[in-house]
Amino acid sequence: MMKMLPFFQSGPFGMRSGSEGCIDASRSFENTSASVAEQVPACPEPSADEIWSRDQEKIREVLGAACRASRASSITSNESCISAGDSPEKGNKGIKGMLKSAFKIVKKTKPPSVKQVMDLLGEQKLCDAIQHLFALERSLSSKSEEGLNTSQKDIESVYEVLKHKVFSTLKDSVLLAKTNPDLLQQAVEALKEQEKEDQNYMSENPPDQNMQFRPRKWKELWMATVKESVEARMKDTSCTPRTENLSAVGQNLLHMGKTMKEDLTVVAKYINKLYPPEFNVFSIYAELYHNYFASQAKKNAESHLEDKDIYLLLSWVHNFYPKDMRKDHALAMELDKVKLGSLLPSSLSKELENKYLDSEEVTVKNSLSRCLDKEIQRWKEDKEPEKLNGHFQSELLGIFVIQSIYSGQKRAEDISKAVGEELSRRLLKELPAFLRSYRDAFEDFKEKSKKHRYYKPILIANINTCWNFREYTQKYVAEKDNSKADILSTLADIENSGFDVLLQQLFAQLKPMYKKFTENKWDSSSEIMNEIIKTTSKHISDFQTLKDPFYHAIIEKIHAHLVKEYIMRLLKRKVSLKTSAQQQTLAQHISKNAADLETFCTSNGSQATWLNSALPKLAEIIRLQNLDAIKIEVATLAKTYPDIRKRHLEAFLHIKANLSRSELKSILGYLADSTASTQPKAPLFSNINVS
Repeated sequence: MMKMLPFFQSGPFGMRSGSEGCIDASRSFENTSASVAEQVPACPEPSADEIWSRDQEKIREVLGAACRASRASSITSNESCISAGDSPEKGNKGIKGMLKSAFKIVKKTKPPSVKQVMDLLGEQKLCDAIQHLFALERSLSSKSEEGLNTSQKDIESVYEVLKHKVFSTLKDSVLLAKTNPDLLQQAVEALKEQEKEDQNYMSENPPDQNMQFRPRKWKELWMATVKESVEARMKDTSCTPRTENLSAVGQNLLHMGKTMKEDLTVVAKYINKLYPPEFNVFSIYAELYHNYFASQAKKNAESHLEDKDIYLLLSWVHNFYPKDMRKDHALAMELDKVKLGSLLPSSLSKELENKYLDSEEVTVKNSLSRCLDKEIQRWKEDKEPEKLNGHFQSELLGIFVIQSIYSGQKRAEDISKAVGEELSRRLLKELPAFLRSYRDAFEDFKEKSKKHRYYKPILIANINTCWNFREYTQKYVAEKDNSKADILSTLADIENSGFDVLLQQLFAQLKPMYKKFTENKWDSSSEIMNEIIKTTSKHISDFQTLKDPFYHAIIEKIHAHLVKEYIMRLLKRKVSLKTSAQQQTLAQHISKNAADLETFCTSNGSQATWLNSALPKLAEIIRLQNLDAIKIEVATLAKTYPDIRKRHLEAFLHIKANLSRSELKSILGYLADSTASTQPKAPLFSNINVS
């Protein structure tokens, strides 16, 4: 139980209810920093020789005897008899008489002097000092003591000293909470006692009888002090280490966010528990920090900001402030009760977002344009493109462009999901435009630079670059987005344009070889096919520097070309065979050539298996002699290759000279019925013109 001062145990005014908040004298203080007041124990018990007269000793003796007789633990004035055991027995006149005698002696007791209170303040004994001041204040108002030398002016002068010491301590609450918590607690207790004294006085006196100096309203002064402390700490950027490459605006935002988080954590863990709930300590601190931070954020948002500062401010509004503040569990629990809201009004935040989006869109667009200009200059250099994993690669376009777009999107997403989605939508409109410019530049190089020493390697490098854009588009662009089809179409234009140039020389060399089939009426067809395969094989080795998807694509194009050219020879109407033996011999040649082609193309990586049955089916039609069997095979051919038309079949059936006009008409009619509504998955016959 707390030790009370002898004066307040026996004096004429006693202790008010709630004075138990004084700190036990047995508690020791922690070490403090040099900037705070000396460490002192709160409410120590002073010696009788220093303060009290012999009459007080007599009072203690009388009261001690009375309490022992009645088994009561303590007596205070103003309804302050605190029972520690049984209550006095009713009708005990002896005790009643002793109490009357005690109060007669009390009347002669002098209250503490102003000097004594000032001495306590000098020793930083705030809790003792305020209780003594209460006693002085009450003695002055009662006017019951003759010859009292203390005036209200004297008391007010001492109050000013006390108030300064209490509120200078409270102003440094965040610093003292961990370095000198006992000193801080003394100041808080003094504040609480003053509030209770105000309340007691107001309850005992009608409003029209209130004296000039009551109520003192220290709670209001406390709120103003907290506000002053918060603003001073938020303004003092010197306590936050300077971050390199951070603007003044960015450094200030960092300081305010760091200070607010650290200080509110101290409030939540240490300061909050020193006050009674009605003070709403955490809520007041949190709102003051928030209001200051929000006012500075608003001022920044309404000023002219650099692009990087707009990004930083939006990051604080949408990301750092609402999320990072809650990483400490104790702080998060308290913040959830307060509901501080956003740093910026929604309208101002939206305006800032639009500025950022506009700026970022222009930045990325200009970056892509500069990148393309550098790439075009690189094509003009007398240098072979670099290789990556054995494939020619344009590093600038293949990495930088995609990284510019992707990084812009990620930065925006780091602000908020909504901002990220909006910037993605805008940049996806820029990508098709950039790719069209890229395609035009590529076409210009293709037409004007055919004599460039590294012409084909540069073409291959640009084809390979398309794969980077394809991967990005497939992964990050939604199917429903209209720009996706536009992007893929432009990339296909670049790829196919490059393939056409790369294959041009090969196809030109193969053309006269295919003519030999009809010229020799398929005699020596195996030798002719071997020559075709050998020539093609030489060119295929040059395509190994294409990335795998494009290598397979160009091999498929070669495969399709070899099959198509062979079919074109069969449709030239150069061969007409009247006997079944002749037709069967030709069918055998075609089957053998088809098998050789399939083996060659498959071994070189062709995945175009849909081409493998075209020549064998045509060979089977030549071999068959039964009309119904021919019709069935024609139907099977048309189902597999629905782009075959009547003109193709009619030219092909010229080989079977033993068909009558009516039989030919019957077969052609059947084909027309079977292909009327079917569209081809991949073109074969539609690419073959028949004269």
